[in-house]
Amino acid sequence: MAKPSRKIIITCAITGGIHTPSMSPHLPVNSDQIATHAIEAAAAGASILHLHARTAEDGRPTQDPAAFAEFLPRVKQSTDAVLNLTTGGSPTMTVEERLRPATHFAPEVASLNMGSMNFGLYPMLDRYKEFQHEWEPAYLEKTRDTVFKNTFKDIEFILESCSGNGTRFEFECYDTSHLYNLAHFRDRGLVKGPLFIQTVFGILGGIGTHPEDIAHMRRTADRLFGDDYVWSVLGAGRHQMPITTMAASMGGNVRVGLEDSLWDGPGTLAKTNADQVRRVRKVIEGLGLEVASPQEARQMLDLKGGDQVGF
Repeated sequence: MAKPSRKIIITCAITGGIHTPSMSPHLPVNSDQIATHAIEAAAAGASILHLHARTAEDGRPTQDPAAFAEFLPRVKQSTDAVLNLTTGGSPTMTVEERLRPATHFAPEVASLNMGSMNFGLYPMLDRYKEFQHEWEPAYLEKTRDTVFKNTFKDIEFILESCSGNGTRFEFECYDTSHLYNLAHFRDRGLVKGPLFIQTVFGILGGIGTHPEDIAHMRRTADRLFGDDYVWSVLGAGRHQMPITTMAASMGGNVRVGLEDSLWDGPGTLAKTNADQVRRVRKVIEGLGLEVASPQEARQMLDLKGGDQVGF
């Protein structure tokens, strides 16, 4: 099974490609907001920052490396946190488009979704009646009939494209089959441990949020990967804190951030990503555990170091 540790890695996912600007006035959109939120989250205790970019004009998700270049150097210079660049982008992008930041910047860590899936964001249309930008409701509605495509060929393409730059992966697993897909690539020698496995709960189209779902994903990963992986969890929306609390009590690592949830307690919008980091840090320390520093996270995940990136 995954080795339990008293040092818990907090990942903070700053903005993502799920929520749209009309859903919260606090969602970071432009490069200055993304950088400020990231730096504050690191100061609050996040040792890994999971980063997406958006267009400054209307907050639309973008994988243009130029958009990442507007905030990556500032975040790198202002904190020692591990910077993790998405290859997920958004469900509506091609794999070639999604991969551009990782190949351009050669980060220490990049995310990698481990299977194709339905990725339903359209129920959010029932919660918000007015939108600032025309693209927002169309973007959400499109997910009613969109498959988030991550075929074996796509995954191979991402792995092989980054094989020479020393980037390691955060393997995002939204269901049990994704763990088996990862085992397939491990058995073929395309990935090597320690595997950083992020199990994702509460996305419509993936596994649910029942405690048995969390336990099942952990048991399956233990059986497939033994002690050659580092386990982390994220819970979507209102499930964020209950799920991270359960995982931390089991020795798992945790992810929070406005990509995954806009909330800081029932009915209260999080004003910053740091709000959620501080909240989960209290949980971790209340369990008698310690928050891992960026250097400790690098050691746990066998990363190449922040001096080996392309930004």
